[in-house]
Amino acid sequence: MTATPTFGPGPARPKSLGYLMFASRWLQVPLYVGLIVAQAVYVWQFALELWHLIDGVFLHGAPPADGTSPEAVVMLTVLALIDVVMISNLLIMVIIGGYETFVSRINLNGHPDEPEWLSHVNANVLKVKLATAIIGISSVHLLQTFIRAGEIPNDKIMWQTIIHLAFVVSAVGLAYIDRLLSSSPAEHTASHL
Repeated sequence: MTATPTFGPGPARPKSLGYLMFASRWLQVPLYVGLIVAQAVYVWQFALELWHLIDGVFLHGAPPADGTSPEAVVMLTVLALIDVVMISNLLIMVIIGGYETFVSRINLNGHPDEPEWLSHVNANVLKVKLATAIIGISSVHLLQTFIRAGEIPNDKIMWQTIIHLAFVVSAVGLAYIDRLLSSSPAEHTASHL
């Protein structure tokens, strides 16, 4: 009589090691909580920038001492506010998307405020979203530089433009790679026939 092989759980040691590795994902939770604290700091920064805008326009409407036009000051302050919001959006994408992808499901099914992108988030989608958010932030910084072009050295403007274009090329590359990876091999083969 031959013994039939059993396909139950393996030895205790590898199984417990695997569970330990799987449980190690919870070590990322303090990192995401730290990003939530950073989000609160950005809310404070936004409030300060907004107060400076209100104070400068309505309460102390005197022109700036450096000779910058009041319109340019308002535009630069508004761009600083947009910059804070975009960085805050980037933080939210990293916090929610990263937690959902690498730690645990958030289970917002049916919640009216669930972000549309959360239902199909994975590491590649998250990378592309982060890259496009970084391009947006870089665009705001570049626009601020162009507004103050008279007081910024040309080589600094050139390097900021080159760095911005590097971000754009990187994002296009990530999106292309994501598209290649997301298409099934059958679809990929059929498209080349």
